[in-house]
Amino acid sequence: MYLSSEKKQELFKDHSLSKSESDTGSAESQIALYTYRIAHLTEHLKQNKKDHGSRRGLLKLVGKRKRLLEYLHDRHIERYRAVLADLNLRK
Repeated sequence: MYLSSEKKQELFKDHSLSKSESDTGSAESQIALYTYRIAHLTEHLKQNKKDHGSRRGLLKLVGKRKRLLEYLHDRHIERYRAVLADLNLRK
């Protein structure tokens, strides 16, 4: 698998609100994980243009990340802005 448990723990530690490795449920942690997976699938699809199953999975991940970002935007605007700056996402 392309994403080991050590890499997940590192992502959660770097991008969670509480800076804890066990904080996997916060919106920031989930957005960071989705961003990493989206980047990986994007690189895969650059090489494998006809892989429509992976393309569908990529679109589903983008939708999930978008919904989480909308949640943060509506309820916690400071956390939303911090996530955008931290992950270099544009809005």
